[in-house]
Amino acid sequence: MSLKTNREQLIMTAVQGSVAPAHQWAPFEVGAAGEIFSWPSTGGITYNVKIGDSVFGWAGEHIEPGVSTTLSHKNRKVEAGYQFMACCGNQARVVSGEAKGETGTVLGHHGGVEHLMIDFPDSTLDRLTCEDKFLIRGYGQGLRLIDHPGVYIYNLDPDLLEAWGLKEKADGRIEVPVHVIIPGHAMGSGIGALSVTTGDYDILCHDQATVSEHGMERLRFGDFVAVLDHDNRYGRTYRKGSITIGVVIHSDSPLAGHGPGMMTLISACDDKLVPVLSDDANMGAIKRIGRYV
Repeated sequence: MSLKTNREQLIMTAVQGSVAPAHQWAPFEVGAAGEIFSWPSTGGITYNVKIGDSVFGWAGEHIEPGVSTTLSHKNRKVEAGYQFMACCGNQARVVSGEAKGETGTVLGHHGGVEHLMIDFPDSTLDRLTCEDKFLIRGYGQGLRLIDHPGVYIYNLDPDLLEAWGLKEKADGRIEVPVHVIIPGHAMGSGIGALSVTTGDYDILCHDQATVSEHGMERLRFGDFVAVLDHDNRYGRTYRKGSITIGVVIHSDSPLAGHGPGMMTLISACDDKLVPVLSDDANMGAIKRIGRYV
């Protein structure tokens, strides 16, 4: 990547979490179309849902691929620090149990439940227990493009950024490979959040006409996606001409206002970012993890 970054100035900090218990939110829930369901949801070690899989079609909602982790602490700022420091593409290492020493890759964080999802190979997943702990080399917050001060980057490992394939155009704009381009009106839960360095927000997929028009049925875990007219520089808001790029971190949901989750990675105004469709625009394809092994 020819774009210059400040990676030499970034701080690499160890943060440590453990497996987040699987949740049952209610005996039954009601979807946006009035359907009644009782499905698995967030937390635990998920063996058969991986980066590269479709976010649709599962008998579950808000499903987090791989290992869901968290940090429980009496100080909420310490808990938030685990989410904040760990960036998409960071290395995670098992530091307890039978799988001690094995490594994986951070996908992203899920707001509300405050979970951080980590991808591990099947051979590691089979040896993990719900008591295990993970040490993450938190690296990426503060990353910026030196020659493009109007482009804001969050939650992104510098190595993943360099391998992504961003290109600077002759007019100074930056092309970004993405798998799907989302219209701004199709964003739901999470809009208005002040922090984009923890949590995520949801892509609404309940209107089939919108899903079909924009190819949203192709959404996969780990996909890089663009959201039109959304400004995430200082929080999540609508602004004409802005674009936000994120990574898909959890599955679809029938619940009103909810859908596949997207964690913010890059945001800019004034048409500075140019999303370019690519089938390979998935962090798993770049890192050779998940279904891309």
